[in-house]
Amino acid sequence: MKNRHLLISGIFLLIATVGCNSNQSGGSDANSVKLQGAGASFPAPLYTKWFKSFGGNRKDVVVDYQSVGSGAGVKGVIDKTVDFGASDAAMSDEEISRVPGGVQLIPMTAGSIVIAYNLPDVKDLKLPRKAYPAIFLGKIKKWNDPEIAKANPGAKLPDEPINVVVRADSSGTSFVFSKHLSAINPDFDKAVGVNKMPNWPVGTKSKGNEGVTASLMTTPGSIGYIEYGYAKSQSVPFAQLENKSGKFVAADTASGQAALASAELPTNLIVWNSDPQGDTAYPIVTYTWQIFYTKYDSKKAAAIQELIKYELNDGQKESEALGYIPLPQNVVAKGLSAASSITAQ
Repeated sequence: MKNRHLLISGIFLLIATVGCNSNQSGGSDANSVKLQGAGASFPAPLYTKWFKSFGGNRKDVVVDYQSVGSGAGVKGVIDKTVDFGASDAAMSDEEISRVPGGVQLIPMTAGSIVIAYNLPDVKDLKLPRKAYPAIFLGKIKKWNDPEIAKANPGAKLPDEPINVVVRADSSGTSFVFSKHLSAINPDFDKAVGVNKMPNWPVGTKSKGNEGVTASLMTTPGSIGYIEYGYAKSQSVPFAQLENKSGKFVAADTASGQAALASAELPTNLIVWNSDPQGDTAYPIVTYTWQIFYTKYDSKKAAAIQELIKYELNDGQKESEALGYIPLPQNVVAKGLSAASSITAQ
């Protein structure tokens, strides 16, 4: 009987705790603000950390972010089912035209896309510019193909099929990756082209950077494209890629910053550098954007202004540890200036 009373007491305590958390999330507190965001999985680990830290300092604001892919994030903004979206593919002029009142895109962080692989006997893989587009075209089918072997003398490349893993969802990561492959390989540009959901001629499909990472980790002989932070956090090996200068470069903060430095951010804060120049530049680097409406009710407008300030200032200090590239100061300044266009109705 005593145990039964303890069990019942525990249940009531759990209910009370859940109810308390519900109030903190903005459900019944008239003074609290809940911001609903959705979109890119590329920056999701960093955004999750940011929003938790921001909410810890601002008890009256809760930010809920769903990692559903860039395409779904843009759709959520157009359909007005979210307070803000997130996309590695930014938004096209046509997409922006579908939002009455317009939107403001602000780059929040930047990151590299790596080609990760699962070959237990190969610790340092190099992939030439001729090789990796051909792998994703299905033209290079085996790990010991001569194009790969000549860049990796002495490596134990298996005489086994390459299991290609690609994204199943509408993805900014796919957009950036296919944009790079199209820029360096005319055959890829003609056969596949640039798309959030490319019609890949080869590959097993997984959803999100999370899904591709999981597939790579569990399937020996696999190769796929994921955000650097996911590879870093899960200790997934990734290849050095041959850049435009003919140098093999690994993704890290320095090589990412070198790539960003080779492109000037225009007034609309959207820029692509699909094949950056420079001996030390990593070849696949992109900004990733949050997408805001230009008008909100007064409480949400104030909360969003505070959130943007946090992300572009204190938030940048948390970027590198999770595998992202802290924004250059001139980009931070442009982002803070652009935020002034977000006002109360």
